[in-house]
Amino acid sequence: MTTSPFAPVFVSSEAARAVFVWQDAIRALQAAYARPIPPKSTPARTVAVAGKTWLRTLPAVPVGSRYYGAKVMGMAMDSAVPGVEYVIVLFDQETSRIAAFVDGNLVTGFRTAATSAAALDRLAPAKATRLAVLGSGLEASMHTRAIASVRDLTEVIVFSPTPERRIAFADAVSRDLGVRARGVASAREAVEGADLVLAAARSRDEQPILFGDWLMPGATVVSIGSTIPEQREIDISVVARSDIIVCDMLEEVLDETGDMLAAHKAGLAFHDKSFSLADLMTGALDDRLKDARTRMYKSVGGGLQDIVVAGLILDRAVEAGLATTLPIEFETKR
Repeated sequence: MTTSPFAPVFVSSEAARAVFVWQDAIRALQAAYARPIPPKSTPARTVAVAGKTWLRTLPAVPVGSRYYGAKVMGMAMDSAVPGVEYVIVLFDQETSRIAAFVDGNLVTGFRTAATSAAALDRLAPAKATRLAVLGSGLEASMHTRAIASVRDLTEVIVFSPTPERRIAFADAVSRDLGVRARGVASAREAVEGADLVLAAARSRDEQPILFGDWLMPGATVVSIGSTIPEQREIDISVVARSDIIVCDMLEEVLDETGDMLAAHKAGLAFHDKSFSLADLMTGALDDRLKDARTRMYKSVGGGLQDIVVAGLILDRAVEAGLATTLPIEFETKR
């Protein structure tokens, strides 16, 4: 059978892992957020729900990119084997055809961490850094590696409620990054004295795991674990202490995350010190950053990140011969 020149390809997580480079993804995201972003080019996520079944979509048309598309994920919690699967559908601007289906599970972790590192590279002081990590899962692991690609880490201190997990995390950091790392028995012990604090594990009982009076002057916080109203990660004192708050999806972070909703309910004013990631990347916040002591980046994730990173992975996978051509062709409506 002759393969159509318009046949889409599939990029597996294994292929994505093989071709992914942190620095390349970080630079691509910085460039994407530095360009003008039309209001409708990266809309808010949508979620369809019926009973215990949900479907979430994150679309984006990045300016200047060859690819546009959407990430789709869903789960039927009442199914025999519940679990979430992610697929990123990429369209090619040059042909208006579907170019690829990318397994979005690993890409989601890559893009979240790479976007955080892209923000930190502009937000945090450029110096050797002591990193505190709250959490020991995939996001915490990826963020540590992404941050290490933009900052010289002098030490990584990790807190996880499970001793075995924090020890394993510290051992992996030391082995993979050549950075001194250790686990500690409390979140406060990890945070005190740290230049950079990564909150990547919301609490099981939805109580804050990070408090403002733990932070040393000049610390920068990255919070990624509270993305919907029901979730909590940072105490409102962290919001109060932050002189500048940078958000990847400004309205979603401020109006739809449990942490910021709690701060609003407590009467804290924070909208006037909250800004978009695009503001940071274009240099619009440079003057404010000079006077800011405590800085925070808060993320819920966005379609623009998915499409930029998935497009980069697609091109690399094709070049490396790791993309699987699918024996299909979609009918084009004219």
